[in-house]
Amino acid sequence: MNRNLNKARRNKNDEFYTQLADIERELKHYKKHFKDKIVFCNCDDPRISNFFRYFSYSFEHLKLRQLIITCYKNQQIDLFTEQENEGAVSLIYNGDKNGNKIPDVEEIGLKELKGDGDFRSDECIEILRHPDVIPVTNPPFSLFGAYMSIIMKYGKKFLIIGNLNAIGYKEIFPLVKENRIWLGVSPTGMTFLTPEGSLRQMGFAVWFTNLPHKKRNEPYIFTKKYAGHEKEYPKYDGYNIINVSQSNSVPEDYEGVMGLPLSFLSKYNPNQFEILGVANSARWIDYKCFTIINGRKIYDRLLIKRI
Repeated sequence: MNRNLNKARRNKNDEFYTQLADIERELKHYKKHFKDKIVFCNCDDPRISNFFRYFSYSFEHLKLRQLIITCYKNQQIDLFTEQENEGAVSLIYNGDKNGNKIPDVEEIGLKELKGDGDFRSDECIEILRHPDVIPVTNPPFSLFGAYMSIIMKYGKKFLIIGNLNAIGYKEIFPLVKENRIWLGVSPTGMTFLTPEGSLRQMGFAVWFTNLPHKKRNEPYIFTKKYAGHEKEYPKYDGYNIINVSQSNSVPEDYEGVMGLPLSFLSKYNPNQFEILGVANSARWIDYKCFTIINGRKIYDRLLIKRI
């Protein structure tokens, strides 16, 4: 499943459509953050976007001010008729007007953009700059670093889907280490719809956000000990760093540096742990580390230490 994401990044094959169930599962934890806000889905095809479907039907429930979706240039301008146009479009919804609680055709505005609709274009940046805009989308896997750089440049609150491995990117790791971004509530892994209509599992797909949620500061519950169980925690060859093979196996009595699966970030509590780096990448700070145990390379690890 993880290979699918890595292959997508290499090939720039970014057409993976988020399923409505995954959106509903995550968004239910953020209702208070969307009141009077403008949701901006700036990487979505409105013809099939479940982000549009979710937010348009939840518009009054979330008490949104506005919903805006921008679409790249190879899509249709007219979502509701057979008219076709290769230009980029924006779709704007200001809520229910006739009282039926349904986003009707006449209530949805369509506008052809002058540019190509890329999230980096001047028109899309201008929308993003609005102080009440919250981006919520599934950006291209191959452009995740560039997308996050723009979001952070304009100081936006956001909720987006990405690859867990992105925490090792040069644009992302400092934000994770400084507790400026974190993972959402849902567990790692999602199933996406491809343009061909097939389902694709992505084992390392996660929600990234800087919106507070209830899981963010849940205390990590220790159930393991290091003393007397040292063989379960081998050290990496040449480093005084122990390997913790599972996210729920952090030893309560170990004070040194530990390497954990990247998925530990979903259990990470900034009041209990400090993030030091990502092994096998350039994203270490005080600790350089390669995850080799008895000559055998294992997968990348998040380097942490107890506070």
